[in-house]
Amino acid sequence: MKNNLFAPIKDAYQLVQGAKIKGIKHEEIFELGSYDPNKRGYTIYPYEDGVKFDDFSIIVSEKELKNHYVIEGINVNMPISSTTQNTDNFRRLGMAS
Repeated sequence: MKNNLFAPIKDAYQLVQGAKIKGIKHEEIFELGSYDPNKRGYTIYPYEDGVKFDDFSIIVSEKELKNHYVIEGINVNMPISSTTQNTDNFRRLGMAS
């Protein structure tokens, strides 16, 4: 993935499970897992060609993520009407509460 798709990590609120992160100096891409309070870090998994590899993981602290990794930029400007349309489809099928 190109560097222009990634942005610096400025806040811990960006660190959500499933986000794609990449090292600043390296091309490897990882998928962010959950935060482990006992180990005081986030679990990251290797990610390649749309596949997350669960058999190997690394624990990385928030400080290290902010200093040495960038996160995939997301489009938060998605129109609300398209999100409500998806919910309506689920309601029609009886899948949404």
